[in-house]
Amino acid sequence: PLYITYHDEEWGVPLHDDKLLFEMLVLSAAQVGSDWTSILKKRQDFRDAFSGFDPEVVANLNERKITSISTEYGIELSRVRGAVDNSNRILE
Repeated sequence: PLYITYHDEEWGVPLHDDKLLFEMLVLSAAQVGSDWTSILKKRQDFRDAFSGFDPEVVANLNERKITSISTEYGIELSRVRGAVDNSNRILE
């Protein structure tokens, strides 16, 4: 049902909201080596971990918070660092 809902309501729908675009970037990067259904199951954790995918907040995460997010939400440390790096690129 989760994947079907995503397919029917989101997949292929153009996005124009910066936070939603950033969310898709982070989730897509997290999906590498996994499957999309697993990422969708953890989507709310990603939203919580990355402050609703606000690039300005994510860009300012310090190393302590990066490590905390990785531990608390079970997101690979490299993926968290990648999200921070991507948020900085978005803000350039």
